This record gives sequence, structure tokens and C-alpha cells, in this order.
Amino acid sequence: MINHESDPKNASQEAQTGEQKANWQTLTVAEEEHLERLDAFLVRHYPKFSRVKLQRAIAAKNVRVDGQQAKSSTRIKREQSVEFLPPQPEPEGTIPEDIPLNILYEDDHVVANNKPPSMVVHPAKGHWSGTLTAALAFHFQQLSTIGGATRPGIVHRLDRDTSGVILVAKSDTAHIDLASQFEKRIVEKEYFALVSPAPNHDRDIIDKPIGAHPYQREKKAIRIGHSTSRSASSFFEVIERYRGFASVRVKPKTGRTHQIRVHMAHIGCSVLCDRLYSGRAKLQLHDLTRKSQDQTTLLERQALHARNIKFKHPIDGRDMSISAPIPDDIEKTEQALQKYRPLT
Repeated sequence: MINHESDPKNASQEAQTGEQKANWQTLTVAEEEHLERLDAFLVRHYPKFSRVKLQRAIAAKNVRVDGQQAKSSTRIKREQSVEFLPPQPEPEGTIPEDIPLNILYEDDHVVANNKPPSMVVHPAKGHWSGTLTAALAFHFQQLSTIGGATRPGIVHRLDRDTSGVILVAKSDTAHIDLASQFEKRIVEKEYFALVSPAPNHDRDIIDKPIGAHPYQREKKAIRIGHSTSRSASSFFEVIERYRGFASVRVKPKTGRTHQIRVHMAHIGCSVLCDRLYSGRAKLQLHDLTRKSQDQTTLLERQALHARNIKFKHPIDGRDMSISAPIPDDIEKTEQALQKYRPLT
């Protein structure tokens, strides 16, 4: 039996929006469902959702048994109350939003945009609005359709908190050619990063396969011989060294998810303020000066910036090189390193 009702009053529910509260559903465990696994119980009642998706909902604390958080393996009992907040349906297309764009280059076929940090490239779970594609759909009448309704114009992507230059195709012809260049590794990308500590070598190539993390779904990891592993290669070069830090130039040969972040963490020099791979989410001035009164926040996102991209113009074959200036937060952080953490 399913009852549509408001979410019960407790601390976790107060954080939900009014719309979410209205969507919570309550089921009562029947006699024949006694001691059944929670995830199996939900699969039977919500067949439109996959078991994996329901397990993720449980992990995200969107399922409760008698008002308490539970695990997928929890054995439910007769007459218990199971509360469930169904995942939000994915939008069928991109909804245009009036979000400013920082255009670095534009013609009839290609756009190069300087993506700010904290912007998701295309809609995904938990990020249906405020995306780059929503901004593109508002500002441009024509974008390539090959990526589908939710990814108009998108040829490649940058992580949410990585800033810098990203290419967008206006036409399907341009999209096909650019995608081919990425596949054939004709496109050359250069990133600027601040890392900690400084690498042992001035320059090196990190050639390690990357695959799914063994137990953290949102992360990637170095996986040798694993079914999810894909070859990955990154060249890095130290630009300047500081005490405990360094600025580096990174040129990835491949384009795996989180590649630079995983590779730099692998050699013990994580990208600064990388929430997933460095163990630090914020850098304040006192972290450099060792003075407790210096509470100024310097950085609150990973210090990784797509600085330059080189490619062949998809229509006329011209050599193209487009750069995005270093953003203020990373620049101010490096200035602080130069002032408070010089080698001499």
C-alpha cells in the first residue's frame, strides 16, 4: 500500500524543499514481505527504477525504515513503514537560462568558452539547472544535435570545479570533425595547476591506467588489469616551486575522467583543494603564514584550469590555439605562495 503524504518532521526532512516533501511516499511492509531485503522490496514496488538506482537512493538517505536511515541489505519486518523519495525524472531537453558566457572565440561553426568553476557542463543527477548547456541554449540559436537533447553543442567536458577553455560545436559537421580530432588525439590541451607538495622531478610522464574506484563511486583510481581500466597518459612540468607547493603545466595525452587529478594524486602531489583526491577543500591564508589571525580564504575549489587548447578548425583546417587567462582565485593563491612560501 502506498500513501502520498508530507515527509515526517525531523531534522533531515527540514532540509528538503516543499516540493520534495510532497513527493515522499510511504509503504507498509506486508506479511509476505517479512525479512525481505530493503532494495529487493523497493524493486518490486518501483519497477521503473533499476536496482542500482534504488540502492543509490538508499545510500543518498532518500529511504527510511520506521523513520531511520537504512542500508540496501537491511531486512525489513512486517508492518514496518518504508519511506521513499523517488529520484527526480531527468529533463527531456535543455531549458535555456540567461547565464552570462565568457566567449574566447566564435565563428559560424565553433565557440570557445571560458568556463567558470562551479558550473556543470551538462545536466546530470542533482544538477538540472545552471549548466553550461542551459547558457548555450539561451545565447545561440544553433548548436550541434549529436550529443542529444541535454548536451547541445558539447564535444568534450570539464569537471565542475575545473575552469578554463572548452570547445562547443555549432553544427553537426563541426561536431563530427572535432570529435574525430579528440579520438585521434590531434587536439592538444594544456592545464595549469597548483599542487601540494611539489613533485620530485621537474618534468615527467605519468602513464597509468585509470578505472572505477574500488569502493567510492564518485572517484576514479589507478587500476591495472581491471575491467574498467583505460590507458591514460599525462605529461607535467614544474613552472615554479614553493615551500610545500608548486605550479605545474600538465598536458594530458588522453582524456579520462579526473585524469589529471588522479595522476597527480598518484605521485603524491595532489591538485590543491581537490575535495576528492587531496583531503583539503579550502585553503586559507593562515595555512601559509601559520598565523591564526589570517582567516582570509584563498581557494575553495580545485586549483586546476584548462589554459589552452590547440586543434584544427573543423571546416577550413586552420591551426587554432585558444587560451583562457588564469582566474582570479588561482592567481591570488599563487601570489600568496610567492609572498609567503618562496624557496629562498
